[in-house]
Amino acid sequence: MQLQPMNNMLPFFNQSMELVQLPKPLRTRTHLSPTLGELLKRVEDAQNDSTNPQPHHVLDLSSSSSSSTTLPPHPFFLSFSNLTYSVKLHQKMTFSPRFSSNQNSQPTDIPEAETKPNGTKILLNNISGEARDGEVMAVLGASGSGKSTLIDALADRISKDSLKGTITLNGDVLESSLQKVISAYVMQDDLLFPMLTVEETLMFSADFRLPRSLSKSKKKARVQALIDQLGLRSAASTVIGDEGHRGVSGGERRRVSIGTDIIHDPIILFLDEPTSGLDSTSAYMVVKVLQRIAQSGSIVIMSVHQPSYRILGLLDRLIFLSHGQTVYSGSPANLPLFFSEFDHPIPENENRTEFALDLIRELEGTPGGTKSLVEFNKSWQLKNKPVPPLNNGAKLSLKEAISASISRGKLVSGTNGANGNGNGNATDSIATFANPFWIEMAVIGKRSLTNSRRMPELFGIRLGAVLVTGGILATIFYRLDNSPKGVQERLGFFAFAMSTTFYTCAEAIPVFLQERYIFMRETAYNAYRRSSYVLSHSIISLPSLIFLSFAFAITTFWSVGLAGGTSGFLFYFFTILASFWAGSSFVTFLSGVVSHVMLGFTVVVAILAYFLLFSGFFISRNRIPPYWIWFHYLSLVKYPYEGVLQNEFDIQPPRCFVRGIQMFDNTPLGDVPGSLKVELLKSLSSTLGINITSSTCVVTGADILKQQGITQLSKWNCLFITIAWGFFFRFLFYLALLFGSKNKRK
Repeated sequence: MQLQPMNNMLPFFNQSMELVQLPKPLRTRTHLSPTLGELLKRVEDAQNDSTNPQPHHVLDLSSSSSSSTTLPPHPFFLSFSNLTYSVKLHQKMTFSPRFSSNQNSQPTDIPEAETKPNGTKILLNNISGEARDGEVMAVLGASGSGKSTLIDALADRISKDSLKGTITLNGDVLESSLQKVISAYVMQDDLLFPMLTVEETLMFSADFRLPRSLSKSKKKARVQALIDQLGLRSAASTVIGDEGHRGVSGGERRRVSIGTDIIHDPIILFLDEPTSGLDSTSAYMVVKVLQRIAQSGSIVIMSVHQPSYRILGLLDRLIFLSHGQTVYSGSPANLPLFFSEFDHPIPENENRTEFALDLIRELEGTPGGTKSLVEFNKSWQLKNKPVPPLNNGAKLSLKEAISASISRGKLVSGTNGANGNGNGNATDSIATFANPFWIEMAVIGKRSLTNSRRMPELFGIRLGAVLVTGGILATIFYRLDNSPKGVQERLGFFAFAMSTTFYTCAEAIPVFLQERYIFMRETAYNAYRRSSYVLSHSIISLPSLIFLSFAFAITTFWSVGLAGGTSGFLFYFFTILASFWAGSSFVTFLSGVVSHVMLGFTVVVAILAYFLLFSGFFISRNRIPPYWIWFHYLSLVKYPYEGVLQNEFDIQPPRCFVRGIQMFDNTPLGDVPGSLKVELLKSLSSTLGINITSSTCVVTGADILKQQGITQLSKWNCLFITIAWGFFFRFLFYLALLFGSKNKRK
């Protein structure tokens, strides 16, 4: 069967292809549009075709797959009616979903809407409309009109308890669990890893979104085709970049953000001001890409501040908002007629959207506001309501439409062993996540290692801090002796060394805070599980912790002159490693709770100081007031500190640390002549009935442990408890991500 050559075609290009501009698609849909997957597959086939290469090859879209020609049409239409959303004024209008790479940024689209007497402000007021696949619907309005709020409402980013109204897809209520799988959301800010290239970014997204049933070569071919589709071929090997690293341009960065969310060909694509901050050419290219995505059978809904004349020509449906109310809804072609009947005709040579927005702003400044325009829009919509087309065929349910789309290759990540025959229930063929958790862990780990390898200075700084600290300790406490002063110096060394391992872990705070919004964007639409993220980051952190622990142990153990030989060194090393593990886990947990870097550092430093205070070094356990003893057992420093003390003092054969006249060293009698000390020992011996000479051992290592109150746990128990603390805080980190990273407004 030969498809109509002028309907639903996309322009493609690659290294050996010439960009072909095809006419804008017809508004009537008489047959199926090729899915994005089918179109990308044809690019893949053209790239893999090495026979008879043609330097200016035009892709032939007339030959469609058998599944595309035999299945009945299955259009999608998203309908929403009477959407109403209001907030309490005491909430201060700070919504978490308005994420930004700048952690200090505030929500960008909060309408100055009507305030009710009960202290609530209406952000959306009975918004209704519909969007269809093959079309691009744009939500327009001035800043604060409610554009982003409406996008969030449609994208299920507002709590169901707060949002009033109904949202349906093909007439069926769209459940949150299903919407996460079949839709994607592109935030206003480009949340990408700066040290990954464009190709790597899209490839990692493909590894997350596409099922493991697809071979690696097919995933790579899909990414390469998508790079061509997005017009990113020249920037494919360029890093994304940030303030400190030169990378791609703003328009290219925006298209990469879109690419990461369309790699699995979602049925619905939401975008929050995708053209914001771009020049006119870049903005046009972005919207052109969105038009191609819509033509592949997706519903594209975006908010836009003020589109240019060229961008307006790419849009199929408009909704103008003012203070959370609809002032126009319909086709861009009907704007002149609408405002003409409103007695405000649009001049011939003026941009329609600019005129409409200027008029809306002018009305907002009048006493009556835009009420007259809102009422006129309601009556105009009723008068010009289109007649619904006759349905000559059987209507497909939502499940049947999704199943048919999956059979045609759309919604790749949703397939769960789909065989492509179109049989079965949609819910049976749609998986919540595209891959099992171990695949997700491997991809997350590979991406993190790639980032770390591109920024070696981060690990280098941490290693330098450990080596410098270890070197200072090794020189200050060099070759400690077994005297009473040596005992005090050993206690001080161990207390400082163990607390240093925890303070060094504070660098983990900005690591997750920098990834927080990327993590929330990816998990909001089921790119991977939160548990996979936690497990992967726990595992990949171990090699660096092992290296840091060994560097610190080898720098200090032999130089300070610690006891135990090889076995003592190994326990010392494992205790330091356990301390790094527990400290890193604790700081990682705090980074999941605290959202600001400086606040996080302040909290970490304060809590670690309290841990050191109650560890038993400054005051022994039996001297701590009863009302503070609980903090002693919660101290992370307590357990490694007690463990290394036992490793040092509780050895066989026992060592002597105070002999005869040395017992006077830390007293006022320490400065008297030695002969007088001997006489004092003789007098003391006769009084006690014990012979104490200048060489008699008075205090052993076991005695020191008793003096410090270290008698409850063995050194191995201290080691295991320290390790357990690390696992405990990783679990708390998972809970923080599970319950504290909800991508919804209240």
